[in-house]
Amino acid sequence: MNFLHAIILAVIEGLTEFLPVSSTGHMILASSFMGIASDPFVKLFTIVIQLGAILSVLVLYFKRFFKSVNFYFKLLVAFIPAAVFGLLLSKKIDEMLESPMTVAVSLVVGGVILLFVDKWFNKPVIHEEEEINYLTALKIGFFQCLAMIPGVSRSGASIVGGMSMKLSRKVAAEFSFFLAVPTMFAATAKKLLDFYKAGYQITPKELQLLAVGNIIAFIVALLAIKSFIGYLNKHGFKVFGWYRIIAGLIIIVLIYSGHNLQII
Repeated sequence: MNFLHAIILAVIEGLTEFLPVSSTGHMILASSFMGIASDPFVKLFTIVIQLGAILSVLVLYFKRFFKSVNFYFKLLVAFIPAAVFGLLLSKKIDEMLESPMTVAVSLVVGGVILLFVDKWFNKPVIHEEEEINYLTALKIGFFQCLAMIPGVSRSGASIVGGMSMKLSRKVAAEFSFFLAVPTMFAATAKKLLDFYKAGYQITPKELQLLAVGNIIAFIVALLAIKSFIGYLNKHGFKVFGWYRIIAGLIIIVLIYSGHNLQII
């Protein structure tokens, strides 16, 4: 892995982390196209640089994180399902992370859902984060677990989950952003622990790659979050649905036409 690879993956992460298109899925496919996906460090890199993107949430919503103690308890309750299932299914998740076909199918299925989600959940009654109760937070947390399947999209799953609980699009999206903070910190810590348990060491060059990746992901994500919220309020999810369907179908066609996208 070189610095160009790191920059490309970081830009993809920053652009897609908070969009309902699956950042992990896009990075799996990009690293596969670049021929570096089988490198254990690349797999670590794609998880760790999500921290950079997540830190943009802390910057943009700094005051919200000091609003009330209940805010933290809601995030903790919503985080619990991902923590439990992440530990129980870690090996299966790692297997799925190596399959571009899984990503492609998930993109298509998720895209179809996004075409209709605005019609299904068009009567929100919760317009402020303070109105979210603990049971609702827990249910959103279970929806987030669907993103353990590569290509599903963590933000997409939790936003749709929030909207199904009668949250407005804006509140569902913002709660999804907040929930990303503990979720991705935990995912990064576990991935680092597994990396070292497997006997690998991070070299000085790899530390530089991680630093560059996190900085770029942070900057790009700052711009992406603001743009996404504005677009979502005006236009909804349909364009993301069509994007997912087209992208997924293209990948399936490439795989079946003999292009070796499978990660070994």
